[in-house]
Amino acid sequence: MLCGSFIFFLIVPWLALGAFGSTYITELLVQAMIFGIVALSLALLLDYLGLPSLGHAAYMGIGAYTVAICIDKFHMVAFPASIMAIVISSLAAALFGLFALRTRGVYFLMITLALAMLVWGLAYRWVSLTSGDNGISGILRPQLGPWSLDDINSYYYIVLVIFCLCFFVIYRIVHSPFGHALVGIRESESRMRTLGYNCWLHKYICFVIAGFFSGVAGVLFIFYNLFVSPATLEIAPNLEALLAVSMGGAGTVAGPFLGTIVIVFLKDFVSIYTERWLIILGAMYIIIVLYAPNGLMEVYRVGKKFFTVKFLSKNH
Repeated sequence: MLCGSFIFFLIVPWLALGAFGSTYITELLVQAMIFGIVALSLALLLDYLGLPSLGHAAYMGIGAYTVAICIDKFHMVAFPASIMAIVISSLAAALFGLFALRTRGVYFLMITLALAMLVWGLAYRWVSLTSGDNGISGILRPQLGPWSLDDINSYYYIVLVIFCLCFFVIYRIVHSPFGHALVGIRESESRMRTLGYNCWLHKYICFVIAGFFSGVAGVLFIFYNLFVSPATLEIAPNLEALLAVSMGGAGTVAGPFLGTIVIVFLKDFVSIYTERWLIILGAMYIIIVLYAPNGLMEVYRVGKKFFTVKFLSKNH
C-alpha cells in the first residue's frame, strides 16, 4: 500500500497537468502534505497519549513567522532561517510543555488554547517585528543548487520528500519501545509509574517532538504560501488539525494524513459553491463518528475486505 501510494504521489503532478492543464491539484496536495505533518505530529499527543491539544498549529505558525522574520528583517538566507525556525518551534514546545503537562482533560485543552492565543496576540500586537495584521510578504522560495523551486511542481517534490521523512520517523517512533510506553501511559499512568517509568518525562519528550514536526511544517508552509499573518495562528487551523486526526482514524499513522486530504480538498472544492462548507464538513464528521468510530481508515479496511471477498468469491 505504501509503495503504491508513493508511486502515485510521484506521478500525480504530471497526471493533473495532463488532465486539467493546471497545477491546482498539485497545490492542494502540497497543502495536504504540509498540514498532514501537523496532523501526524498532533496524533502523537492525541492518539498515543490521549492529550487533545487545541494549540498545536501554533508551532507551525511560529516556524513560519521565524523564517519570514529572519529573511525579511535580518536578511538571512533560507537554510539557516529554516533551521532557526525549527529550533525556535521546538523551544516554544519545550517551554509550553512545562505549563500544559501540569494539567489534564479539559484543563489541558484550555491551557493549550490559551498558549496558542498568546502567540497569536504577540503576532498581532508586536507590529515592529511581525508587521501586525498586515503580515509579512515578499518571501521567495530558495534555490537548491541549479534547481529552482519557484515552479510549484519542483516545490511539490521537496515537500513530498520531507513529508515522507517525517512520516517514516513518526512511524518508527510510535512502533518503538518509547511509543509503546506512551500507549501504556495513556491506558494507565499509575501502572506505568509503578513499573518504574518516568511518565512526565515521556509525555514532555513527546510534546517537544510534536512541536518539532509542526515547526518543520511551518517552514514548508511559508515557502509555499510566501506570506504569513496572524490568521495562521488563529483557532481554525488548530481545530482542522484536531479534526483531521479524529476523522482519519485513531491509533494509525496514515489516518491523520487521510483526514487532512479530505479536509483540504473539501474546503477548496465545496467553498467554491457555498461559504457554509463547515456545515458539510461537520455533517461528514458526525456520520463518520456514528458509523465508523475508528475513522476513515476503518472505512478503507472494510471496503478493502469487502472487495477482496467479492473478487475471490467470483473467481471461485
